[in-house]
Amino acid sequence: MSLSYPFEHLPEAGATIEVLPGLRWVRMPLPFALDHINLWLLRDGISASGRALWTTVDTGVATDDIKSCWRRLLPEHPLRRQIVTHCHPDHLGLSAWLERESGAPLAITLGEYATAQMIHAQIGNFGIAAMLELFRRHGLEEAWLEALARRGNVYKKVVPEIPATYRRLFPNEDIAIGAHAWRVIIGYGHSPEHAALYCEELRLLISGDMLLPRISTNMSVIAPNPDGNPLGLFLDAIAGFKELPADTLVLPSHGRPFRGLHHRIAELEAHHRERCADLLKACRSPKSAAELIPVLFPREITDAHQTMFAMGEAMAHLNYLEQSGALARIGDEQCTRFIAAS
Repeated sequence: MSLSYPFEHLPEAGATIEVLPGLRWVRMPLPFALDHINLWLLRDGISASGRALWTTVDTGVATDDIKSCWRRLLPEHPLRRQIVTHCHPDHLGLSAWLERESGAPLAITLGEYATAQMIHAQIGNFGIAAMLELFRRHGLEEAWLEALARRGNVYKKVVPEIPATYRRLFPNEDIAIGAHAWRVIIGYGHSPEHAALYCEELRLLISGDMLLPRISTNMSVIAPNPDGNPLGLFLDAIAGFKELPADTLVLPSHGRPFRGLHHRIAELEAHHRERCADLLKACRSPKSAAELIPVLFPREITDAHQTMFAMGEAMAHLNYLEQSGALARIGDEQCTRFIAAS
C-alpha cells in the first residue's frame, strides 16, 4: 500500500479537525524551517461538572503565538493530562505553562524527562561547550562554531521551564484514555526514549517524530555519547512498527495523517541505505563529518540551527557505517576522519 492522505484540509492555528469521534487534530505554528507541529486531543472522561475532559499529546514550543492558540482551545477542551512523546522543544516546550493554566500533569518517559532537565540546566556534556568541541573534532569550521556559540542555550529559550513532577511512561504499558486503551511503543535514535501511542481497537498510531510522511526524522550523535549509533537504533525501532496492521492510520507530528505504514517504513530504510552508499563512495579518501555534509544534504545549509542538525546526522551515519565494519576511523587529536574499509 502506497501512502494515502485521508484529510484534504489542514486545521487553522488554534482550531481543530475531527479525526474520529473523540480525537481531534490541532496544528500549531513553529518559528523554524519546519513550520508546524501536530498535536492530538483525545477525549478523556467527564469532569465533576459534566464537561468532557481531554488529553493532549504534545504541547508546542513556548511562544506567544502558541499560547494564544491554547487560550482559544482550552475553554472548549479542558485538559485532564498531557502526554509528551519526547523532550524536543516543539513537543515539551509549553508543558509547564499548560500545567499551570489547566492543572493537567505531565506524562513522559524517564529518558526524555531526565534528558530535558540536563539540557535545560546544561549539565556536563549536555552543555553547549561539549557540543562545540565534538563538532570541532569532526571538522566543523570555526565560523560555524562561533555562530553556534552565539546562539547559546536555545533549548532554554523555547523550553523556559519543565514541570517539577511527572508520571513515568513505560514500554508496552496500556494507558486508558477515555473509552480506549493506547499502548506505549518506545522508539530510539531520534531521542533517548521516544513514546508513540497505538490503539489496536481504532487501528491508530500517534507516531510522534518516529514516522513522518515526507521527511526522515533527524538522528544525531550527541556529546555525552560520541560513539553512539542513533541511526542503527532508529532503523531497528521503525522495523518494529511493521508488526502493526498495514492499514493503520498514522498521526505524525509533522505533515498530514497518512495510511501506508509499511510502505513508509520501506521508503525510510531505502533512503538511509542510499545515504550510506553515497557516504561510502565519498570516503574512498579520508573525510570528516563536516566535509560530508554536502553529500547528505545537497541543498545549501545557511543557518546555524540546520548546521547543528546536519553535523549530528552526518556523525550518526558515519558511526553506523564504522560499527558495521564498512568504514574505518582515522585521524589525530585535531580532526577525526573516516575512510572506506575496503
